[in-house]
Amino acid sequence: MKAVAFSIKPFEKEYLAKANQKKHDITLISNPLSIDTALYASGKDAVIVFTNDDVSAPVVEKLACLGVRYIVTRSAGTDHIDKAAAAAFGIKLASVPSYSPQAIAEHAVALAFALNRQIVKADHHAHDFDFRNDDLVGFNFAGKTVGIIGMGNTGQATASIYHGLGCQLIAYDEKFPRNFRYVKPVSLEQLYRQSDIISIHVPLTDETRYLINSASLQLMKPGVMLINTSRGQLLQTADVLAALEERKIGYLGLDVYEFEKGLFFENHSNDPVKDSLLLQLLQHVNVLVTPHQAYLTKEALQQIADQTIRSLDLWQQNKCVGKSCACGQICKTNLVVQEGVSELKH
Repeated sequence: MKAVAFSIKPFEKEYLAKANQKKHDITLISNPLSIDTALYASGKDAVIVFTNDDVSAPVVEKLACLGVRYIVTRSAGTDHIDKAAAAAFGIKLASVPSYSPQAIAEHAVALAFALNRQIVKADHHAHDFDFRNDDLVGFNFAGKTVGIIGMGNTGQATASIYHGLGCQLIAYDEKFPRNFRYVKPVSLEQLYRQSDIISIHVPLTDETRYLINSASLQLMKPGVMLINTSRGQLLQTADVLAALEERKIGYLGLDVYEFEKGLFFENHSNDPVKDSLLLQLLQHVNVLVTPHQAYLTKEALQQIADQTIRSLDLWQQNKCVGKSCACGQICKTNLVVQEGVSELKH
C-alpha cells in the first residue's frame, strides 16, 4: 500500500520503520496536513495523520479527489477528522484506540507532583544557587480525595497510581468498570464538590466539550488541583483563567490547550505575537503547561506505530480493522468473521 504520513517528527521515524518492515511504501513528511499540503497524497492509497492535522471536510474532499481511500490517525482521539465527509466520499478511517495508558496516566500524576511540590520553581532557584525553602510548601497526597473523570484505560491507570499513594478515589463514568473496588462511583456533581484533585480522562465529544466551565468550577472546592491530559476543549479556558484569578483553582496542570492547533508541536518562541490567553495562564506560578507530550514514551510510540501499520496491513488484505475502526458509522458492507478479524466482502 502506498501512503504518506503527515506531521512526522524525527523521533517517530525509527518506530514506524520498525513496525513497517518495508511492507508499505510510506512517504514521511514533517508538514502538517492542510488544504495546500494535501497534494503530497497524490497517487497514495492512504494518509497517516496526527491530532494537529487539518482533516476537515474540504481537505477530506481533496484527498478523495486525489484517490485516497484510507485515513489512519496516530492517536486515540478522532475529533480532528470530519467523519461525515469521510463517509460521504467512501474513505475508511482508523485510529489507535489504546496505547500505553500508563504513559498518559504517569504524565498526569507527574504534573500533579510537580505542581504540589513546586518542582519547577525549586529547580529555577537552584540554577541561581538560591537554596531557600521559602514558598515551596506542598501537601501529602495520602488521604486526599482524587476525582477521576473518565474510567477508561487511562483513567484506570491513573486511579491505580493514586491508590498506591494512599488517596481516596472517586470517579465518574457513564460506563463504570466493575473491577475497581477501591474507586467509588459518584455523580459528576459529587465529584466536583468532594475532590481535592480532579484528573480528566475523557474523549472530546459534543457531550464533553467544555465540561469544565464557570458553572462546574463553582461547585469545586477552593484551591482544587485540576489536571487535563485529554483534550484542550474539555476546558473553557477563559473560565478556568477567571477561576485561577479568583483562587478557586489552586493548581492547574495542562498537557493540552483549547487553542493548541497550529501552536503545539512547533517552536513559536520567536513569534512577534503570541497567544494572549495562554500567556495569561502562564503568568500564574501555580500553572504548569506541557506541549501535548503525555503520550511521549518509547513504549507508547512503538505501540502507536505498530497499530498504525496493522491498520494498513488489514486494509491491504481487504479486511476490517476491528477495534481500530473510527468510521463513526455502522459499516453496511457484509462482514464475514475469519480467524478473529472481519473480512470485507464487496
